[in-house]
Amino acid sequence: MGHACPGCGGRLDEPFLCAACREGLRAWAQGDSVYLGLYGRVGGLVRALKYGRRFGLAPLLARPLAEGVLAQGWALSGVTAVPTLLPRLLRRGYNPPELLAKELARRLHLPYRRVLVRVRYAPSQPTRGRGRAKLPPGLFVPKGRVEGAWLLVDDVLTSGATFLRAKEALLQAGAERVYGAFLAVRDPAALGPYR
Repeated sequence: MGHACPGCGGRLDEPFLCAACREGLRAWAQGDSVYLGLYGRVGGLVRALKYGRRFGLAPLLARPLAEGVLAQGWALSGVTAVPTLLPRLLRRGYNPPELLAKELARRLHLPYRRVLVRVRYAPSQPTRGRGRAKLPPGLFVPKGRVEGAWLLVDDVLTSGATFLRAKEALLQAGAERVYGAFLAVRDPAALGPYR
């Protein structure tokens, strides 16, 4: 099929992800979040979706995340994604968290809305080293009003700083509670501080 499996690096015997990796996908839950695994284990999947343009991975990865969300019993009103800056969106052509969020919304039978806009630049979190937890306020602004509890989707939770800023903006938009869904978590300790 032309590519190695992005999950294990082995032979790709099914489209986008090998059968063994598909079978092994499951969501983990901690606090108000669900995620597929630590970056060291599922980083290949993140990179394939984010940089490899393997869009077909989004539905496959959304399935276990949706199951994890349903298992938590959250009464959600909608799903949205952490937005990227327009220049990044134009350069890449798509926003990976949005691809995933749309698939999650479809599987959860919930509306997807672009609630937030990113209005300020901050370096990409993986490049920031120890300074990454210090992001300026006002990084995101709401485009409109929402109600109820919302699921906020991002591809990787690094320090939790970006998610925290997006969560703050979503609460300003009217959300009563914000839950998180991620493909990968770099440090499980980051799952606690933003709650």
